Amino acid sequence: METASFTGVLKTIAILFLIYYAVKFLFRLLAPVIVQQVVKKAEQSFHQQQQYNQQQYNTQNNYSQPAQKPQEKKKVGEYIDFEEIE
Repeated sequence: METASFTGVLKTIAILFLIYYAVKFLFRLLAPVIVQQVVKKAEQSFHQQQQYNQQQYNTQNNYSQPAQKPQEKKKVGEYIDFEEIE
């Protein structure tokens, strides 16, 4: 069984710190580009959805029947407001 040396542990810790800061640095460089691509994709998707909805609305209105006037209700009688007498 081998035991870890003090210098080996220090090298491992130093390598872990270097990897951590390298990933953090790369993330700061690439994050704006990634966010910009995500926003652009969402904008395109929204635009396509808007066009699809507009086309659906136009085709629905073209084929729909003309609006009919609502029929008047028959007047049954006159409304009388009663007052309570005490």
